[in-house]
Order: sequence, then structure tokens, then C-alpha cells
Amino acid sequence: MVIVAVVFAVLGAASNAAGTAFQRKAATTVPRGGGLRLIVALSKQPAWLAGIAGVVGAALFQALALTFGPLALVQPLFILELPFALLIAAPLLHRRLPAAGWYGVGAVVLGLALALACAAPTGNTSQASMDRWIPALAVCVGLIGVAVVIARRSGSSLVRATTLGAAAAIGNALTAALLKSATGTFSDHGPKTFLTSWQTYGFAVTGVAAVLLLENALQAGSLAASQPALTIGDATVSLLLGITLFGETIRTGWFVIPELAGVAVITVGVLALSRAVPHIRDVTDRR
Repeated sequence: MVIVAVVFAVLGAASNAAGTAFQRKAATTVPRGGGLRLIVALSKQPAWLAGIAGVVGAALFQALALTFGPLALVQPLFILELPFALLIAAPLLHRRLPAAGWYGVGAVVLGLALALACAAPTGNTSQASMDRWIPALAVCVGLIGVAVVIARRSGSSLVRATTLGAAAAIGNALTAALLKSATGTFSDHGPKTFLTSWQTYGFAVTGVAAVLLLENALQAGSLAASQPALTIGDATVSLLLGITLFGETIRTGWFVIPELAGVAVITVGVLALSRAVPHIRDVTDRR
């Protein structure tokens, strides 16, 4: 089951990366503007339709991955979306990935492999009692609120981008946790119970909120400020939610040392990618 979850998670990361890359390509071929006219123009572009298919596919792959594997394993694998996006978009948009970008891709992949191989997340439940959900929701929503307040009051673009990136990360992790619970309900009890489950509507609300927070983070400052908080924050909060909500476990003891080393290598890789590619924001706008 773990292998199946890994495969679906990697496919989800690749699918979302391809979706955003194709949408970006389509956006460069239509006149600037907004509203319904822009949507109509984009809908006539095969690249945009391919992009939408990629995003929809990513959501389905993520749901399947969360059905077969623990949250603490699946969500960190979506870190691969960043290098996938660059590798797909560079030739698609007729751009070259510089040497530093390749080093960044390698660092992200190797760091993620090291961290997850040492942590070996395990867990086989998708449901949690309300006495676990209530504090988890309160803490996550509270932290998002604090981050937004700090961002609004700060005059520094670095602080705004970092705090909003962290808020989007918490929103993404919470969305994944709710999605895992909702898909578990669908698998165990069918569509009727799925449609009456509060988690189903919860992940829809938090998903939209996470997208809005991400867009604001990208507008507030450089990707080098927001991306590390988003990437590392999403994986970290997902790990904590997996443990506190679903009773998932990871290796501790001396395994913590290589796990932290893996996280450090991922961080270096993300920073390298966000600094090495001049138009990385155009390539990697996501969720």
C-alpha cells in the first residue's frame, strides 16, 4: 500500500506541475485582461485545457495517495512539484534551466529521499475523533490568522511573503488532512455519507483559502522568501497533523539526525531553485 501511495503522490506532483506549466504557456498566447473574456480566450487554447486536465488529475492522484498512505508520507512528496514544474516548463516555455537549477533539483530529490527513508512514516487510519479535530482546527486557523495579521502590519516585503507563505502551507496541510478523512469516508461508506460529511466541505473551504493565501504571498515579495516557508511548512505541518490526528508514526532516536539533514538539503535545494531561475514565479504558480 505504501508503494501505491508513493506512486500516486509522485504522479500527483507531476500532474499539477504539468498543469500549471501548460496554463502558463496558454496565458502567454492570449491578450492581457481579466474576467469572462479572459476565460473564454483561454478555453480556446489546447494548452490551457491540458493544464486544467493536469490540475484535475493532480487532485484525483492526491486523493488516491491519501487513501492508500499516511498523510505524513504523501504530503511531503508534493515537494517534488517544484522541480517537476521547472523541468516541464523550461522546454515548454523555451527556457533553459541553469546549472544552479539542476543542482537545486538534485538537492530537493536527494534530501526528500533521505528524510522520508529515515522517517519511514506509517499509519492506516483516515478518521479522527472530534476531540482531536477541534484543537487541530483551532491551532491551524489561529496560526493562519496570526500570520495574516503579521503580514498586514509589516512594512517588509520579506516578512509579508514569508508569513503568508507559511499561512498557505498550513492551509495546504489542513486541506490535505480533511481530504484524507473525506476520501476515507467515501471509500468506507460511499458517496451519500461522503456528501454529508463535514470534512468534505471543510477541505473545499480550506483549499480555496490556501490558494488565496498563496497568491497573496507571491504578490507580497520574492519567491525566495515565500517558497521555503511554503515547501517546508506544508511538509512539517502535514507531519504533525498526521501524528496528532491519525496516530501516524515516524522513526525517532538517532534517525532524527539524518531526517534533519534531509530537511536541510531540501531547504538548500528550494532556495537554489527560487534564486537561480529568473522567471521561476511564472513557472511554479500553484494550488
